[in-house]
Amino acid sequence: MAELKLDSPHASGNRSGSDQMTKYIRVRSDENARFVEFDFAIGDPSLFVELIMPQGAFKHFCAANDVVFMTREQQENVDAEMEKWRYGEETLMANNHR
Repeated sequence: MAELKLDSPHASGNRSGSDQMTKYIRVRSDENARFVEFDFAIGDPSLFVELIMPQGAFKHFCAANDVVFMTREQQENVDAEMEKWRYGEETLMANNHR
């Protein structure tokens, strides 16, 4: 596979604005999958987008964005918040999923 080279602000050491905020990822796909499915958040792990990339592009993306993996606690908080939005808090449907 050809190596992908892209410029990034980190190469020159220039970091400003959102580049100074922590960037989080949470991988959701199998380690050996052809494509990496993951959540990407800037500043707040609970506000994320879902992305899919080939393995090589994912590695470059992580390095270029200086990402950190969400902690187990952050993942559990995100999951709990998603459940609350999906089923509500005090509803029949919420009680069926506890």
